[in-house]
Amino acid sequence: MGALIATWLMAENGAKKAIDLLNAGKPSHKALIELIKDIEDDVHYKSVGYGGLPNREGVVELDSAFMDGDDLSYGGVGALKNIKNPIEVAYLLSKEKANNFLVGQGAYEYALDKGFKPCDLLSAASKKIYEDEMSKLDDLKAYDGHDTVGCIVVDDKGKMCAGTSTSGLFLKHAGRLGDSALIGSGLYVDSAIGGASATGMGEDIMKGCLSYEVVMLMRTMSPSEACRVAVSNFSKKLEKLYGQARDISIVAMNNKGQWGAYSNIDTFSFVAAGYGEEPKVYLFKKGKDDHPFYTLATKDDIARLQALQR
Repeated sequence: MGALIATWLMAENGAKKAIDLLNAGKPSHKALIELIKDIEDDVHYKSVGYGGLPNREGVVELDSAFMDGDDLSYGGVGALKNIKNPIEVAYLLSKEKANNFLVGQGAYEYALDKGFKPCDLLSAASKKIYEDEMSKLDDLKAYDGHDTVGCIVVDDKGKMCAGTSTSGLFLKHAGRLGDSALIGSGLYVDSAIGGASATGMGEDIMKGCLSYEVVMLMRTMSPSEACRVAVSNFSKKLEKLYGQARDISIVAMNNKGQWGAYSNIDTFSFVAAGYGEEPKVYLFKKGKDDHPFYTLATKDDIARLQALQR
């Protein structure tokens, strides 16, 4: 048995596969990679993997990271082109003694050396969206779609791992990196405590190293409270500094399989399964005094979310 939490509705199908692996006694990293690959391979999702929306040059660039909670090993790739499953590349990099974070051409050449096959990541649907948006824009600005898949998994031996994968901002500058592949910002996990992963506007999330912050808070707080304190306090700081706090959402799980989430936006979905449970889709709601509560997504909720994410 095992437990997991992952960002957004798009993780639902992969989460079911991951729980089946955990229930069969497979280790946490295998379950996590299976969950994320399911999304990377699905052309319908425009913010992760194959079919992701491109940068301003019309090129899909992928960012991904993997972290092992037992030994704190980490691997990451940034601005990786023409490789379908960057989470697998990130995992392999986490096993290297050095050169754990590779970007651009270096990441691509590493993947080829490891046997990955080149793949055109720009789907017909994503190409049409790109062409339509480019025809409308006089002053090119990044589109605000940035739904990273972030996941925390714990297996029956108590080993935890975390992973992320994204195509980043639509119409971003070539080579742009957000928080997703950065240790401490997009993800962090320590099997002695727990793990966290962020999604949203990377340029803001990076300012607070929020995933690390949440994990440290979980030493004395529940995952739900740790997420609330970190996101709420940092959002207030950004508002004071800049007049606004852009999208920030966090999911977290401790080493007991207890989970939590928090967001500064109105619509945030995630998938979670505690020990012995099947994955379910939840919606984050902000209650009195900013305290979070979670509701199970209805069929209507899921239909609405699918329309937003596909």
